[in-house]
Amino acid sequence: MIRIQQEDFDVAAEIAAFSEGNHAIGGIALFIGLVRDFAEDETVSAMTLEHYPGMTEKMLAEIEAKAKERWPLEASLILHRYGRLEPGDRIVLVATASPHRGAAFESCQFLMDWLKTKAPFWKKEDTAQGARWVDARESDDAAAQRWHNDDTTSS
Repeated sequence: MIRIQQEDFDVAAEIAAFSEGNHAIGGIALFIGLVRDFAEDETVSAMTLEHYPGMTEKMLAEIEAKAKERWPLEASLILHRYGRLEPGDRIVLVATASPHRGAAFESCQFLMDWLKTKAPFWKKEDTAQGARWVDARESDDAAAQRWHNDDTTSS
């Protein structure tokens, strides 16, 4: 399931709805991303996330489909917010459910790594020096690249 929304979300309610009635699930892994109050050496007072409606959902669906090809998932959830967010606000919830914990952990990490590098979101941070767009990070690209080189789960 994929949702892009401006409003906040309740993690417990999302996970309950995500797994309700599915007794084949043996493990759920999740990642919750929050807005930090710093970036590099600067204080961040807010972050604005923009996306391209339609394109974003399509790319997230492709990423989710790749995860479902690689791992035996019973369910997956990618919930990402957009708009103006302040430090401490939730940005993203990624959850995967599988009969076994290994597949849940790996697929959750895969989804987050690919989300950070492939999904069309743009971030602008508000700092004391003014607003600035956030560039892609080499560390995110390196994390996503490992899934291209992983022979045990490649499709």
